[in-house]
Amino acid sequence: MEDQVLDLTPLRLFPTVSVIASIANLAAALDFSEAELIEVAALERKYKVHEKDKMDGSKRIVHSPSKRVRLVQNRIKNRIFSGAKIISWGSYLYGSIPKVNDVSRDYVECASVHARAKSLLKIDVSSFFDNIHYDLVLDLFLIFFKYPEDVSKILSDICTFEGRVPQGGLTSSYIAALILHDVEFDVVRKLSYKGVKYTRYVDDITLSSSVADYDFNYAKSLVVNMLYSKGLPVNSRKTTESRLGTQSIKVHGLRVNFSEARLPRDEIRKIRAGVKKIELLASEPNYRTTFAYRRDYNRCMGRVNKLARVGHNQWEKLIKRLEDVVPLPSLKDIERCRDVVKRLERDFLSIGHTPSYRRRFYRCHERLNILARRFKSIERSLRNDLRAVCPPKEIK
Repeated sequence: MEDQVLDLTPLRLFPTVSVIASIANLAAALDFSEAELIEVAALERKYKVHEKDKMDGSKRIVHSPSKRVRLVQNRIKNRIFSGAKIISWGSYLYGSIPKVNDVSRDYVECASVHARAKSLLKIDVSSFFDNIHYDLVLDLFLIFFKYPEDVSKILSDICTFEGRVPQGGLTSSYIAALILHDVEFDVVRKLSYKGVKYTRYVDDITLSSSVADYDFNYAKSLVVNMLYSKGLPVNSRKTTESRLGTQSIKVHGLRVNFSEARLPRDEIRKIRAGVKKIELLASEPNYRTTFAYRRDYNRCMGRVNKLARVGHNQWEKLIKRLEDVVPLPSLKDIERCRDVVKRLERDFLSIGHTPSYRRRFYRCHERLNILARRFKSIERSLRNDLRAVCPPKEIK
């Protein structure tokens, strides 16, 4: 495989995409006025900043966009970054990007690229979002999208915060995927000549070879120099090599030294044990009606569904066991659902068009799904009440 050229497609705009030539055109494309876009771009308090715990015990700074910024970024996301027939995403990019030919670009598909790997190199970018500075975002709009300077600047102002891309912004993951637009494919192509497979899942870069004990020195230098050219530092502590026989070959938590990506055996055992635990909890009197059981059940269901995503043959059996012990509603759920419906009716005229109202509305439907398992007539009555306060269709 040493000289085999892999099947690759570059990141590019579709030829039919027209350039947004002015701020007036941008405003029309996003269904805002020019004044609204200028005001949002100039906002000082665009985000609320808070911390989240990372798996390694450190803290991650996450930014929550304000309502006005969220609304504009959502339109940019849907109409520029993820709109149909705008961007042809490179075959090596994965993460929070649209499906390509109805195939998800999630962590399973990313790991599957490296099936049958015998040597693996993982390269991690230090503080990836924090190191994507304003000038890189501006260049993205100027060079990749070919927008004029005034349009590129206002988009960059809306999509950045304090001179960098904020983690938590609605457009941030798309910018992260595109930020190496002018240098990445050349590196991927050169690596393919050596039979090395390359994927990038946001900031996790993985290289693999079907050759045992492959020498990654040349490949690593190509990738590191590419990142340095954009001012993106490499996290040497998280940059690792692994070889088949010395340790498990994993990509995004999946074993890839087979013909397809698989979950580790110990994780499958934990999933089975989790289902057994749910069954034991369900056997306790009235416990299936508690919030704690509902939370544990949903968490277990999510883990079982990972088996379906990798095509594991135990998925159907475990799902059937969970379906036999679904959470049940209590009398308190009736009260809660009635209260939620009343509040939706109260707020419909004033805020029925907002994203927060829409989330509350559909969350209420989820609660009614549980209520229907025991109190069908009450559920039908409340769902009928909801029809009168259904939010308008979201503008994308």
